[in-house]
Amino acid sequence: MAAIQRSVRIFPASCTHLTRQLFPKPHHRNNLSQARSTCLRYSTDQRSVPPITNINGETIVRSPYPDLSIPQCSFAEYVFRQLDIFSDFALMVDNTSGRHFSGRQLKEYSIKVASALTKMGFKKGDRILIFCSNCPEYAIMFMACSAIGVIVSTANPVYTNAELARQISHSESSAIVTLPGLMQTAVQAVNSSKDIAEQVKLIISIGNSDGAIPFSLLMEDDGKAFPENTDINSKEDILVLPYSSGTTGLPKGVMLSHYNIIANIEQLIRGPMSHLTAGKDSLIGVLPFYHIYGMVVVQFGSICLGTKLVTIPKFEPEPFLGAIQQNKISYMHLVPPLALFMAKSPLVEKFDVSTVQNMVFGAAPLGAGLTQELIDRIGANVIQAYGLTETSPASHYDRDPPKIGTVGHLVPSTLGKVIDVQTGKTLGPGETGEVLLAGPQVMLGYLKNQSATDDMVKDGWLHSGDIGHFDEEGYFMITDRLKELIKYKGFQVAPAELEALICTHPAVADVAVIGIQAGEDVGEVPKAYVVPKPGITLTEEDITNFVDANVAPYKKLRGGVKLIDSIPKTASGKILRREVKNM
Repeated sequence: MAAIQRSVRIFPASCTHLTRQLFPKPHHRNNLSQARSTCLRYSTDQRSVPPITNINGETIVRSPYPDLSIPQCSFAEYVFRQLDIFSDFALMVDNTSGRHFSGRQLKEYSIKVASALTKMGFKKGDRILIFCSNCPEYAIMFMACSAIGVIVSTANPVYTNAELARQISHSESSAIVTLPGLMQTAVQAVNSSKDIAEQVKLIISIGNSDGAIPFSLLMEDDGKAFPENTDINSKEDILVLPYSSGTTGLPKGVMLSHYNIIANIEQLIRGPMSHLTAGKDSLIGVLPFYHIYGMVVVQFGSICLGTKLVTIPKFEPEPFLGAIQQNKISYMHLVPPLALFMAKSPLVEKFDVSTVQNMVFGAAPLGAGLTQELIDRIGANVIQAYGLTETSPASHYDRDPPKIGTVGHLVPSTLGKVIDVQTGKTLGPGETGEVLLAGPQVMLGYLKNQSATDDMVKDGWLHSGDIGHFDEEGYFMITDRLKELIKYKGFQVAPAELEALICTHPAVADVAVIGIQAGEDVGEVPKAYVVPKPGITLTEEDITNFVDANVAPYKKLRGGVKLIDSIPKTASGKILRREVKNM
């Protein structure tokens, strides 16, 4: 396989120096329960701990949580330890079939599948692409690959054969794991070119499909070929190759190491998710596992906490609400489109969702108006989190009681700062600029794209491309994407701010705002694409007048308003603005 270009990992000498000053006494834990109790005790007074520090004349924000000692082992070894702790707990439930998987079963099946893959000739450095919707086999395949050093690439199950073919080729995957319903797309992708057809050696199907190897056969292996001592360098070896959403360009392969993912799980389960109780709390796995949020935070965050995760192959209103009611879901990771559904759909009233105590939203900003609607209707905490594929993904995460409008504090062992987008000067509390991050969860780099890696990681800091600020208590607010800011006559207009406002209109179901060119002397002007609520009359003028009455003059919708049926979005809820512009 072609050599992979690697970036210099975050925390070079300059950043290590900062870390030693900010975290002089690392806390080492003896066991899981001690770690959780420590974090719980700490979290009760975390908001009284000043997280803002001045280092070498720069304002640096640190996490209010104690620093962590991240295990340096393979991902499989790390998760297997957690599965041993929770061996008798039902950790995964397939909502469609009702199948339950205990910690012991998940580990045993992972070992069997790893053994079967070894017998098939797969070895460290090979790549396997998972192209399927959420199911327990997803986690089993992921862990099996990690145990033998095979790199996993995850693909969106709604991809066309052309989109899938591009990822197969770019990731250099030699096998595909899919479902019978997606087999046709997978086969078409493989046969789309001679090179890909020669590259892909086999297709594995979770379910019976002609010409494919049944995944059930791998789960029935005797496990004798499982390699006990695969040589894995956790900090350098790639574990997974997710592809960035590509909201402003083609998706890029993000190289995440075993250490990256282990670090982020530790940052979650010993930080903002530490209050969840093994064997008691139930989570819902509706966010797609191919996406970094669903893959790490939802799937393995839940497993490693010993909580129950109910997997759903895709969002459908009644099965989703039925799963909440039947399984008494207490904690939900969601994205903004599901916030709109939970806040506004009349169907929600037909189901008992009273067990839900916390709803965590990531992937895109959630407006204050919609947040309050959710609180009023569901009666649960509405918590926001933030991260990127390039940070494995979590960098910020609020917790109960949440500070509404913020994405919370930095997760443990993470540093942040905000810089002026023009001058690069480090800014202080309340000053808006680009958010920069450093921590053990930051990627190795982009696959075969060193220039993009160098643009993203500079002088030990990952440039998020997101605009935001922090307050005196170290809480961050993310307001927009740097590349999506609308520049009108020297003013900067944040699309997310206008979208949050328009969403509060009683006749609006969804909205996207983009900038359109209006001449060299003006620059761009905002234009809103609005989805009306069903059965309610709404005009363009209604929206224009509503916005005019609530914003400064430079933020007015001078580009107009267009009523449409739906907003194109990624699976994680990010607006596909390039598609909106094509409208």
